[in-house]
Amino acid sequence: MTAKDKTIAALFEEGLSLRRQVLGSEYVDKSMASANEFMMAFQRITTEWCWGYSWGRDTLDLKTRSMLNLAMLTALNRAAEIKLHVRGAVNNGVSVEEIREVLLHATVYCGIPAGLDAFKAANEVLAEMNAFE
Repeated sequence: MTAKDKTIAALFEEGLSLRRQVLGSEYVDKSMASANEFMMAFQRITTEWCWGYSWGRDTLDLKTRSMLNLAMLTALNRAAEIKLHVRGAVNNGVSVEEIREVLLHATVYCGIPAGLDAFKAANEVLAEMNAFE
């Protein structure tokens, strides 16, 4: 079944599974449990479309998607999301060296201020994870 043939319910279930795999069950379950009715609309669309539809496609592997996310989040200057997705990238097999290279590449195209924020956010998470040798 292709992504375009899946029902919304199937996209949600697949998305929820992928979210947990990449970001960790504890983080995802806490986000879902703490959502009131208003915020649940956002949780559903994120789970169905971001995770079920986009991340659930077969053409790119999860490691590649993680690296793309880090570059795009650098461009958007979203440090909080970079922190979250650095953890996901490590879960998806992206090495510290590869994270560094993605951020260096994004810095060239996005500018030093965005790159600096991305490096600081990534460094904080990687240090917490004891990822440095």
